[in-house]
Amino acid sequence: MKTPFYAFRFISWIAILFSLIGSLLLFAVGALKTLNAFRAFFLGYIPKDKEHLHSVDVGITYLIKSLGTFLIALVLFIFAHGVYTLFISNAPSSLNKGVLRWIQTPNIGHLKKILGEVIVIILFVKFLEVVFLNIDDLKWELLFFPIFIILMALGLKILKLNKIEGESKKGYTGYTGAC
Repeated sequence: MKTPFYAFRFISWIAILFSLIGSLLLFAVGALKTLNAFRAFFLGYIPKDKEHLHSVDVGITYLIKSLGTFLIALVLFIFAHGVYTLFISNAPSSLNKGVLRWIQTPNIGHLKKILGEVIVIILFVKFLEVVFLNIDDLKWELLFFPIFIILMALGLKILKLNKIEGESKKGYTGYTGAC
């Protein structure tokens, strides 16, 4: 009965491949937004919907947008690597010497923690973009954005998703399953 479930794990290749493709696409989109920032800075390019802004402000807006796009591309890349590590690779993360320490995925909680932290940063960048674009016409409803960001960050802190299996805390190693 164990063999069909073991073979079924390879369906996660769908998530891995399409996350990598999406990541590559977003890296290209982020690069295009960065090029638009150069156009705004050096060529005075201002789109019609941003005519109220100076070309430098338009360039900064494109750079902020590219930052958010690159962060989402990194989230997709980290997700693809985490799914591969957790569901396809049989090697423990401690043996994975070719990967940066922060991207190693020993368990699903660690993957969720990394993704959650990056999503909080993405939301902050989006808030920065919205404030920058509407600096002359800020509404009080905009305060909900940082409140939600803070609540998400506190939720991640409370969940403590970064525990690694076998990690002892005050002498307690957890249930081992041995009878």
